[in-house]
Amino acid sequence: MRAILLLLVLSLFSVEVIQAQTFKNPLLPRGADPYSYYKDGYYYYTHTGGNRIDLWKSKTLEGLKDAAHKTIWKAPAAGPYSRNIWAPEVMFLNGKWYAYFAADNGRNENHRMYVLENSAKDPMEGEWIFKGQITDSTNKWAIDGDVAQINGQLYMVWSGWEGDVNGKQEIFIAKLKNPWTVSGERVKISSPKFDWEKVGDLNDANNPPHVDVNEGPQFLVHGDKVFVVYSASGCWTDFYALGMLTASLKSNLLDPHSWTKATQPVFQKSVENGVYAPGHNSFFKSPDGKEDWILYHANDKPGQGCGGFRTPRAQKFTWNADGTPNFGIPVKRDTELAIPSEHKK
Repeated sequence: MRAILLLLVLSLFSVEVIQAQTFKNPLLPRGADPYSYYKDGYYYYTHTGGNRIDLWKSKTLEGLKDAAHKTIWKAPAAGPYSRNIWAPEVMFLNGKWYAYFAADNGRNENHRMYVLENSAKDPMEGEWIFKGQITDSTNKWAIDGDVAQINGQLYMVWSGWEGDVNGKQEIFIAKLKNPWTVSGERVKISSPKFDWEKVGDLNDANNPPHVDVNEGPQFLVHGDKVFVVYSASGCWTDFYALGMLTASLKSNLLDPHSWTKATQPVFQKSVENGVYAPGHNSFFKSPDGKEDWILYHANDKPGQGCGGFRTPRAQKFTWNADGTPNFGIPVKRDTELAIPSEHKK
């Protein structure tokens, strides 16, 4: 009897170890525009929350569902940044934590980007200080800002309008003087060009009045190349997908001619796997720095649009022989995936 009980205990222990080495998508029951930053042994995760910025802290990716989380900032009751808090990103720059987000006063045409700062070692602690709006001299509509230090220089990339009317969303880049101040003029590096960047219905009263969409840009640096991976087409369509811009690490990133656009999506829906409208991604490294991971949101069924059906998902990606990323196809929901390297027993 003792031998049988011992075998049972060992069996249960083995199952626990196997489960600890894998995870399944989605990471959370809901969450659009997911962003994760790995530092000092923890994943710091956030996504669009509407009127606030929530931050999760987890030792492991698979532990995100049960991880500690808190609201680090809540929008005021009224004012220019009181509504529609979109696509927050929390990252560590120049010795401090910064949170970037877009907000408006209830009118989409007034969307602009803003910055919070926290000098605590742990972004779950300390005080988040509102640093104000981050903008170039044009002060045009702007959302989805991402910041990276490249060759010792801070750059910001975002989705914006050329003018004051919602005709199309384009990708702009600028240098930063510091994490909360743009230095110099913005430069447009991408405009919707291909058919797969223009899917949507302008006549649908339930959706935003635009269809030419480049949004959610994310920096990705590898080898001698800099990539900006962005989302294209209307988020309310099943054809929401990722496009990619490529530049040499040695080039002038503020020169539009330095950037080459991929002619086809680099990550898109998989009807076979039941994944629709994958987009608004971010990137992170495995704890040991050896693996590259993409984090994105997607729907389980066609026609679910930009509402509350979007869930955050993660999967590892590889690199092609020419140095470009190979994201593969979005994996099927509830597929057992190996966790990022270094946490494995």
